[in-house]
Amino acid sequence: MTTKLLLTFAICRLIVTVGLTVDPSELLLLGVDGQLSVDPFEVETASLDFGLLTRAEPMAVLHPGSADDIARLVRAAYISSHGFTVSARGHGHSINGQAQTSNGVVIEMSGGSRGSRLGLGKLDKPQVSVKEKHVEVWGGELWIDVLRSTLEHGLAPKSWTDYLYLSVGGTLSNGGISGQAFNHGPQISNVYELDVVTGKGEILTCSEEKNSELFHAVLGGLGQFGIITRARIALEPAPQRVRWIRVLYSNFSTFTRDQEHLISLHGNPISRKFDYVEGFVIVDEGLINNWRSSFFSPRNPVKISSIAGNGGVLYCLEITKNYDESTAGNIDQEVEALMKGLNFIPSSVFTTDLPYIDFLDRVHQAELKLRAKGLWEVPHPWLNLFVPKSRMADLDRGVFKGILGNNKTSGPILIYPMNKSKWDQRSSAVTPDEDVFYLVALLRSALDNGEETQSLEYLTNQNHKILRFCDDAGIKVKQYLPHYTTQEEWMDHFGDKWDQFYRRKMEFDPRQLLATGQRIFNPSFTSSTGTVSPW
Repeated sequence: MTTKLLLTFAICRLIVTVGLTVDPSELLLLGVDGQLSVDPFEVETASLDFGLLTRAEPMAVLHPGSADDIARLVRAAYISSHGFTVSARGHGHSINGQAQTSNGVVIEMSGGSRGSRLGLGKLDKPQVSVKEKHVEVWGGELWIDVLRSTLEHGLAPKSWTDYLYLSVGGTLSNGGISGQAFNHGPQISNVYELDVVTGKGEILTCSEEKNSELFHAVLGGLGQFGIITRARIALEPAPQRVRWIRVLYSNFSTFTRDQEHLISLHGNPISRKFDYVEGFVIVDEGLINNWRSSFFSPRNPVKISSIAGNGGVLYCLEITKNYDESTAGNIDQEVEALMKGLNFIPSSVFTTDLPYIDFLDRVHQAELKLRAKGLWEVPHPWLNLFVPKSRMADLDRGVFKGILGNNKTSGPILIYPMNKSKWDQRSSAVTPDEDVFYLVALLRSALDNGEETQSLEYLTNQNHKILRFCDDAGIKVKQYLPHYTTQEEWMDHFGDKWDQFYRRKMEFDPRQLLATGQRIFNPSFTSSTGTVSPW
């Protein structure tokens, strides 16, 4: 009764304030266990994301109490004669409004109490199976909480993102990558089973064996085919500590050759490979000594001018080796053997040891520093590209030493290779057509500090220049966390996968109600069963 009164009040508010066109009875019949809210603060929160580049105000926000709540809402949208869209929002870490909608309801997946959302009875936290080495988690669970829960059993997921305050459903809808991806693949390659609410409002369990078409569609599917409400994630024994090493290079080809050598060792025994391989580009002295690179001692700041070669650019290789008490005696020997064949600048070795959880949660510590300075909630015109290995030298000349050269930067520029063989080609994710490709991630913040080169307009224009350079040079990049505005661009992005992507959309979300903030499809409210056009 209380829930129905709250819904009645919310819908009346919607009719008065935003002119809701949905038949109120359609939402009143939902009978959700959670809360449908039109609170101005919650609506405003759902209108924005981490990027702060776009704003779209939803009609309402749903805080689900269960997967059934989500299914009821999506089903109401699907059968509605008027129609409305539904977008799932995790921790709100999108850049270009991908989890926003201005013509529907945003589902806040990561807020509120868990209750019995997984349908497994009272659930206080993710459920770990030590015997089967997997964990069952709610789609809105944050990875940091998954880690804390699994570590209680001496286990941890195999593949990570650099930042752990992201939702499980959010990263699985994109890929989920970090320095472990060369070895274990992205997070989407480490999932056993999902529960998904399709665009028809059905709750379907899917895996390699059951509803496999939906399973592969949803993984890397940008939220287009369903909302992930439960995931069964693969686990491995968790190490206790990490040896964290950074070394510098002044020559790009030497740097990439060493990175590619290290990821080629993925098939070796644990003792004969690193557990994590990343890197970043340093185009000014401020970056290497700033918050992201605080690993380097402020008492011994690195001067690019003293070691950089032609072009004034440095490259940092970042690697780790996991260990525990039983293997601590061998760690020095194993690291020395792995680094023996690398050609970094000998005087540039920086090493530290720390607990495993502290390494994985390292970016959060940087977040706290930025928040304290008022530098976190600023626009983030990020650009993430997958680049074919064969064209990285061209990108270095044209972008790192060209477009970005000698500019002060306001965020890290990550660069590291991955093995395509670790990506399941049946998923919706797209990667370049080479066995090895690189992530190049310009993770910059726009600052209102009077520096033209750090303004939003300047950084946005620079991103356009980079994409234009790649296009003119014939470098066939693929955007990771893609952002396009036309059908032609999306078709080009998916390439040979477009026909399959479109067919799956028509099967699992025929009215095109889900994740409209991605701007791939326009919703159709003409018929619940009729044929619809993508635009």
